[in-house]
Amino acid sequence: MRIGELAARAGTTARALRYYETRGLLAARRDGRGHRSYGEAELRLVEQIRTLQDFGFGLEETRPFVECLRAGHPEGDSCPASLVVYRRKLAELDELIGRLTAVRETVAGQLRRAEGARDELAAEASAPGGPEPVCELGGRLS
Repeated sequence: MRIGELAARAGTTARALRYYETRGLLAARRDGRGHRSYGEAELRLVEQIRTLQDFGFGLEETRPFVECLRAGHPEGDSCPASLVVYRRKLAELDELIGRLTAVRETVAGQLRRAEGARDELAAEASAPGGPEPVCELGGRLS
C-alpha cells in the first residue's frame, strides 16, 4: 500500500509516517518509481505507535514495542524492554496522580475555607445589629 492508504488505515497523516521513518520507527520499501510502499506489518507498527501515543507515551518510548514487533513477536509488549517502559510509565503516572491528589486536596481546602468565610459573613449580616450587607461588587446595599 502507498503512504496515503497507510495513513488513512492507521488514522494518521502521511507527514507523521514520514516523521516516523526519519526517526527509524518505520521503514518503507520503494517501488520501481521510487514511491513508498508498505505492507500489513508496517500498519501494525503504526497502530502500535498510535495506541501508545494515545496513552501518553512519547514517540521514543514506543521504540521497544516497535522493535519487539519487528523481531516477530505477536505483541509489542511481549519483550523485556517493553515491560521496562511500562514500569517506568506507571511510576510516572503514579507520581503525577500523587501531585494531582495533593493539588486537589489544597483546592478543596481553599473551597471549604472560602465557603466558611462566606457563611460567617452571611450569619453576621443577618444577626440583629450585624454589619450592613455589602454587594459582592463592592457597594453597600442600604
